[in-house]
Parts: sequence; structure tokens; C-alpha cells
Amino acid sequence: MFFARLRKDIAAAQKNDPAARNKFEIWLTYSGVHALSWHRWANFLYRIHLKLLARITSQFAKFLTGIEIHPAAKIAAGVFIDHGAGVVIGETAEVEEDVVIYQGVTLGGTGKEKGKRHPTIRRGATISCGAKVLGGFTVGEGARIGAGAVVLKEVPPYATVVGVPGRVVRINGEKKQDLIPEKDDPILREVCALRERVYALEERLAADEHAAAQGAAPERGAREEQGEQGGRDEDL
Repeated sequence: MFFARLRKDIAAAQKNDPAARNKFEIWLTYSGVHALSWHRWANFLYRIHLKLLARITSQFAKFLTGIEIHPAAKIAAGVFIDHGAGVVIGETAEVEEDVVIYQGVTLGGTGKEKGKRHPTIRRGATISCGAKVLGGFTVGEGARIGAGAVVLKEVPPYATVVGVPGRVVRINGEKKQDLIPEKDDPILREVCALRERVYALEERLAADEHAAAQGAAPERGAREEQGEQGGRDEDL
């Protein structure tokens, strides 16, 4: 079973990395393949309730490869972690086969909640370098997450997601104009609310200035009348 999975991991690396020359080189030098092999052992220890030893194993693998995978994470055979430096995969994450993960990717959670708090990555998805996929949702089959994207909600199958926060810009290779920007963009909502607030304050300020100017005019007129009346009284 271990060697069958290892063969699938090596085949995935050979399929997805044009720099790969042969299987022997991949087995000896690819940190992503090494990290997955160590994870399979750590996961086995975790499942038989040797959890401390499993965590020690995962931390040792992190020291060797620069890739941190929680022992409880479920990762299928045939996943390819390219380069791998800085990759973090959380406890309840699930990664199906034919997924490609580049360096700096985080499959993490958004808080201290219990239960399913890390993403599920469906078959054939690609998570580009520096992307952060945070939460207990699903990234659909064949989806592509752009470099540096921060994904906080469900991604449909064969969608392309970019930006911070991540938004769908293509599905099946076709542009989705109605999704650019998304209607539920929290930053856009906040900017619009601030703009409306500024407009309301400007209107109130203009009204106050107009009322103050109108009040000052009668007061000046009354003072002038009082001055004229006082002058007439002195003449008398």
C-alpha cells in the first residue's frame, strides 16, 4: 500500500513538472514527495492513537522538507506538492488525487472553532503559489486558485479564483462579467457606506451654514434699527 501510493506520488510529479527527468531523480530529490511519504507514516501513527509520536514525525518532516502537514489531514495518493517551501496543511483538510499545490500555500482555518475547519480540495484542482484557502468549505473539481489569492468561501468546479478576497472570474475558461466584482464584496459595501455617510454629513453642514447665515441677517437688521432709533432719540 505504501509503495503503491509512493508510485502514484512520483507519477504525479513526473506528470506536472516539466523539469522532472526520471522517477529515480524525483524519489531522491523532490521534497514534496518526501513530505507526503512522511505524512503517510505520521497519519498511520495518528490513526492508531499514537498521536504524540505522529506529531513528532510531522515536525521532523517539516524540518527536513519545509512542508508542514498535520498528521490527521487526509491526502490521497497522486497529489503533487511542487517545491513545497512554506506549505501548511491543517488537521481537517482533505486533498483528493491529481491536485497540484505550489509553494507558500496554506490550507487553513479562520479561527478556533472545532470540527471541520479546513478546506476540502477536490480532484484535479490547482492551488498556485502563496494562495491561502481558509475555512471548512470545498474547492470544486478542476478549480484553479490564483497566486496570492485569499479564498474564504466555496469555489465551484472548474472555476478560476483570483484576488483578496478571492472572487470567481472564470468558469470552464469563460469570463463571468456578472461576477467581476462580486455583488457580495464586503470592501465595496464598506466604501459605499462611507461615501453615503460623507454625502449626508456634507448636506447637514450646508443646511447648518445656510440657517446660520439666515439667522445672522435679521440680527444685523435689528441692531441697525436700534441704532437709528437711538440716534433719533438723541436728536430730540
